[in-house]
Amino acid sequence: MPELHFDFLLSVEGWAAMLTLIVMEVVLGIDNLIFISILTNKLPREHRVKARRMGILAALVMRMILLATIAVIVTMTTPIFHAFGHGFSWRDLILIAGGLFLVWKATKEIHEAVDPYAHHDEEAAAAKAVSNTLAGAVFQILLLDLVFSVDSIITAVGMTDELAIMYIAVIVAISVMLFAATPVANFIEKNPTIVMLALGFLLMIGTTLIADGFGFHVPKGYIYAAMAFSALVEALNMMARRRDRRVAEAESRRGGSDAT
Repeated sequence: MPELHFDFLLSVEGWAAMLTLIVMEVVLGIDNLIFISILTNKLPREHRVKARRMGILAALVMRMILLATIAVIVTMTTPIFHAFGHGFSWRDLILIAGGLFLVWKATKEIHEAVDPYAHHDEEAAAAKAVSNTLAGAVFQILLLDLVFSVDSIITAVGMTDELAIMYIAVIVAISVMLFAATPVANFIEKNPTIVMLALGFLLMIGTTLIADGFGFHVPKGYIYAAMAFSALVEALNMMARRRDRRVAEAESRRGGSDAT
């Protein structure tokens, strides 16, 4: 296992690098958090918190293992074969596989939300029942954890050479996810329109993962800017709906008092 050095704590540059990487890791964790929230909200209420904690702690363990084998992770960006004029590495293949899974999962969830009675056959019902169990949810979370973990660690390697900074950033980011998971999931559950918006985010993230795997890199800033703008528009819509409900309730009460 590579040695850890904490000399960076004695320099301003070291602290700046650590804080920058922590912020980046927290932002990258948003994708994972949205997926975990949507997936666990379909479980029975008594299993939701447990599934979130298991999935997020598994992500922590996975990233610790990846950091311990950082020499191997660095080589994952080396092309292993060429096709369509692009050299594909293990990282590319993992991103493509993860992106395809995310696109499939988001599309499936959107289809069920739009037309919940589209499939009545026993095979579809059985598959849905398995995916909505604690084990099924945790397994799907682990699959996406692997993709996001590899991408996160490789991004961290590109930002700093200090392994200790990477460990600290990962631990802080996972801690933030652990703390925010339940409030985010509850917020999504209480606001049904947010579910469709979040599924749209997952569809976009999956598409960008596939594009990245094929060598078409989309800057993360554009993705998160689009997500922030969409979230702002939805927040305004929620405020407008609440105002309309208050007006309707006030008119209803006024009408009742006039009748008496």
